[in-house]
Amino acid sequence: MTGPVVVGFDGSPESLTATEWAAREAHRRGLPVELLQAWPWPKHDVVGSDQSYQRALARLAEREAELGALAPGVAVSSSSVTTDAAEALEEAARRAAVLVLGSRGLGTLRGFLVGSVSQEVLRRADCPVVLVRAGEEESSGPVTVGLDLARPAEPVLAFAFEAAVLRSAPLRVVHVWAPPAGTEHMSYGAIGGLEGEVSAGERADLAEALESWRARHPEVAVTTDLVRGKPAVELVTAAATARLLVLGRRHHRMPRRHHLGPVAHAAIHHVHCPVAVVPYD
Repeated sequence: MTGPVVVGFDGSPESLTATEWAAREAHRRGLPVELLQAWPWPKHDVVGSDQSYQRALARLAEREAELGALAPGVAVSSSSVTTDAAEALEEAARRAAVLVLGSRGLGTLRGFLVGSVSQEVLRRADCPVVLVRAGEEESSGPVTVGLDLARPAEPVLAFAFEAAVLRSAPLRVVHVWAPPAGTEHMSYGAIGGLEGEVSAGERADLAEALESWRARHPEVAVTTDLVRGKPAVELVTAAATARLLVLGRRHHRMPRRHHLGPVAHAAIHHVHCPVAVVPYD
């Protein structure tokens, strides 16, 4: 991937965590990191707006300097634009290798607040978007990728294998499957036999989908899990020990058809590790 690692910054604790993650990722990839602050101000007819704007600029410059010290060798830059945040981030995603956003935790509810801007960007961005949780430490677990065999998505596997290589981490590939519709009306014996046939076929398809990637990256230790259940539930569970969860999002050419599927929606709200959402055609 070419282009910088771009990270949204607004001075909040979640954006501070996101900038640190982005700086480390830029170091891994040998890319520059760019802090982007979208501030649709100043409105000069509002009292105090100019002072607030100048404080925001000073805070941005201060964070740029801090990241330069945190990640020596990484070129750090920043920019502030007076446009809508979602529009600015979507525009940045057209030239970025990775776009990083922050998310605020909701404490004991074990959920996360993903604002309207982040959700809009996740639905529409042209590059992989990584959502990082405020206050979360990166674990030493595997990079975990959810793979849907019904939608072969090479960019998703490319991102997952690259992430594993960059971190010298194992890669866990999780495919969630369900028995064919209508089997609930069959006898237990018939269901058991059919499920055995289906799971064997799914396992063979999974091995085939990964064969060329294993050959390209023999240094990555790959494990596969074939799990029966609901993808949204099982992938949230699988991510409990992950250092990064990688999911795909179908990239529609029709603007009105941009949406997050139920798996990505569940992950961005309930998974504690960073979540990468990778668009594919």
